[in-house]
Amino acid sequence: MAPYAYWLALALILLGLEMVSGTFYMLVLSIAVALGGVAALAGLGLVWQLTLAGIAAVIGILILRRSKITQPVEEKNDSFDIGQPVKVIAWNEDGSARVHYRGADWDAQPENVVTSRDVPLYIKAVQGSKLVLTQQKP
Repeated sequence: MAPYAYWLALALILLGLEMVSGTFYMLVLSIAVALGGVAALAGLGLVWQLTLAGIAAVIGILILRRSKITQPVEEKNDSFDIGQPVKVIAWNEDGSARVHYRGADWDAQPENVVTSRDVPLYIKAVQGSKLVLTQQKP
């Protein structure tokens, strides 16, 4: 079997591992190994094949790392509970409350101590099994 076939077979294996792992690092390595296969197909020697594959891998990983570092991670709010109104059942002496929401009773804490108890309250955040309440709809 020709050397380029080994390179391309290894590139396909790495591509398959990429699909299983979900990281882009295996994709970069797969492209680098495929470049080594192209070098073998072009008739370059083993040293040049390894050098081109290595350089491509290093450059690809550096580009990938730089793109991950420079892009800020946006904090996503996946909770559909945020902004929903709640019905306060009872206020506790410590300032916490018991609220009825989505057919169940929940423990809740107002976002600050000056939260009025006479106005409609909305969910600002969910902290574990406790709701944080606010007067303004988020």
